[in-house]
Amino acid sequence: MIRPDINVTPLIDVLLVLLIIFMIITPERSASMNARVPSEPKNIEGVKPHPLTLVVSIGSDASLTLNSSPLDATASSPEALISRLDMVFSERTSEQVYAYTKENEPRRIEKTVFIKAPRSLDYGSVAKVIDAVRSAGAEPVSLQIDNIGQ
Repeated sequence: MIRPDINVTPLIDVLLVLLIIFMIITPERSASMNARVPSEPKNIEGVKPHPLTLVVSIGSDASLTLNSSPLDATASSPEALISRLDMVFSERTSEQVYAYTKENEPRRIEKTVFIKAPRSLDYGSVAKVIDAVRSAGAEPVSLQIDNIGQ
């Protein structure tokens, strides 16, 4: 009894030709992005931060401070930070402290928070603080990586 079998040689030839065509059609394009990197400020002595700026600093021992005032919180248990930010945001809501927006954008309460952490701190601790700040209602949240605590 003769069993028919399928000749796969033409199929392999077609697949190889398609592979070569796709390799030629999709050359690697170099990805580029134009970015303006700010230069280091020349004279920052006497410059004070904006009074509405909220900066959460994480120490090298994972302790937390809000605008240089120490909190009874750490990166692993940030409950005191969340309650303090809730209080600040509710005060800003009652006093109608709005963020700067463009003309055609709706006004929103100023809830921008900067998180400053040393490079030596593990990312998991920073992520926990980011989650805590967001759960308090902060938006946007920005990161500042400085050489603090080193």
